[in-house]
Amino acid sequence: MPQLNPAPWFLILMFSWLVFVTIIPPKVLKHTFPNDPALMSTETPTPNHWNWPWS
Repeated sequence: MPQLNPAPWFLILMFSWLVFVTIIPPKVLKHTFPNDPALMSTETPTPNHWNWPWS
C-alpha cells in the first residue's frame, strides 16, 4: 500500500511546518495596530440625565 510510505509526504510536511513556524510569524507580527486604545483621562464621565417633559 503506497499510503503507508512516509517518504513522499513527510518531508513536505516538515518543510511546510518550518515555513509556518519560522517565516510567517515575523511577517504577521510586523503589522501593528495603528490606534492604541488608551483612555484620554481616568475620570469617569457623569451621565447627563434627560428630563422627560411629558412625565
